[in-house]
Amino acid sequence: MPVTTLQWLLALHVTGAFLLLGGAAMSSVLGVLAYRAERPSEVALYLGLARLAVPFIIVGSLLTLALGLWLVHEASFDYASFWVIASIVLWVAAGGAGSRGGEREDKVRRYALELAASGDEPSTELSARLRDPRTAVLSWGSLIAILALLALMVWKPGA
Repeated sequence: MPVTTLQWLLALHVTGAFLLLGGAAMSSVLGVLAYRAERPSEVALYLGLARLAVPFIIVGSLLTLALGLWLVHEASFDYASFWVIASIVLWVAAGGAGSRGGEREDKVRRYALELAASGDEPSTELSARLRDPRTAVLSWGSLIAILALLALMVWKPGA
């Protein structure tokens, strides 16, 4: 029995969702480890490793959007459905917040590298930068938007 176009699209769309969610989870776990670290070298290490998640997040984001829209067409769903529009809004929000949060965390990583090179002693300024509420709202907000997006994809309310 041959695999249909719809089945291929769904399999690749789900692959993209796993890449996106896996990258976001990796970044979040490493962010928490950096938050709990005491030495600047540890903070720089964890935030540097979190940057490795970015390609997975980008590829996953692109696959979920492109193939998701193609799936809406292929499965004869209505593009004006609540769950389709809400998914696109959440996709944009997650990407924007994650990108801004990541930029802010990268500045903290660079500051941690400077501190690590000049003695690697714990720093209250580094701790304050790690605990910046704006960065937390952006990063955690992105993860929450991704999880809400995933929920919409699974349940498709109103479909």
